[in-house]
Amino acid sequence: MTLRDRQRIATGLAEGRSYAEIARRLNRPTSTISREVGRNGGPGDYRPERAHRAAARRARRGTPARSPEAEPEDREVVEVEEGAVEMAIGMGLPKMMARVLIGLWLSEDGRLTAAELSRALKVSPASISAAVSYLTHQALIRRERDPQRRRDVYVVDDDAWYRSTVISSRQTLAAAEIAKAAGETLGLETPVGRRLARGGAFLERISLDALASAERWRDLPP
Repeated sequence: MTLRDRQRIATGLAEGRSYAEIARRLNRPTSTISREVGRNGGPGDYRPERAHRAAARRARRGTPARSPEAEPEDREVVEVEEGAVEMAIGMGLPKMMARVLIGLWLSEDGRLTAAELSRALKVSPASISAAVSYLTHQALIRRERDPQRRRDVYVVDDDAWYRSTVISSRQTLAAAEIAKAAGETLGLETPVGRRLARGGAFLERISLDALASAERWRDLPP
């Protein structure tokens, strides 16, 4: 990908265009654009010159080639994993948190210890500790105690997105109440008061809608 291509990606992001729209303009697959943006700061922090320098450094170091004898299924898993991590980064997750979350999602039963995550991702236990702390706080994963192995196990299950959506919506609802109260305190006849009250009312409606939708579709079949 040329520097000009990356500048066109940055322009598309600034214009609010989707990855698919940008990909059509560059005549490239959408997955190429999502990976490019995901590995270089996400849509909110993509810088074409910085991305181009990073690509040049990777090219100089060289990337270990995948074995040509590798099974097609293995290559597909790697591609799915890479795409999912970059998607999660694009949605706002820090890179390590995204890797841990996707690692759990793609594990056989969605259950791994910190040591298993550290070995699988080839990162330090301290990095795993920080990542699982963040993810459990966001309710994207949960922690269980395994009495047989006498250690904590981190779990991702079918209710993960439901729990995370509910927590996020409740936090937004709390922010809405604060904004509405501040608007009333300052006076709805003032520009600032009206702005806060209107913003609070908007946040209240979308958070209540999200909570209701989460309950409605919680048991949606695959």
